[in-house]
Amino acid sequence: MERHETWLTRARSALAMAKVKVIPLMCYEDLCFQAQQAAEKALKGLLIYYQEEPEFTHNIERLIKALSKHTGIPDDIRKTVKLTNYAIFTRYPSEYDDITKKEYEESIVMAANCLNWAEQKISG
Repeated sequence: MERHETWLTRARSALAMAKVKVIPLMCYEDLCFQAQQAAEKALKGLLIYYQEEPEFTHNIERLIKALSKHTGIPDDIRKTVKLTNYAIFTRYPSEYDDITKKEYEESIVMAANCLNWAEQKISG
């Protein structure tokens, strides 16, 4: 398996974890973290496909900026920068508003769009 495909496999895995059936003990914050990881890994896989070593970061905006040197970035992909907050601010308990079901569902859509876009770019 090529290196970029390994990253996409991990992105698919993170998205699958984010989509698990929510049970009462689960926190939306934790599931949104997995959605962020799916988008991050998909973008890093695409960077590797373009033969650019991705930066060691959770910042999706920085990854998108690096990708913009290789391809156009659709608006729905640019919106995934919101997911960065789930890797930084909500990863551990702190003083922030609880993530709502609606925000969780939006994070799934954003991550899935990001993964699908990366897969389409690679498959041509």
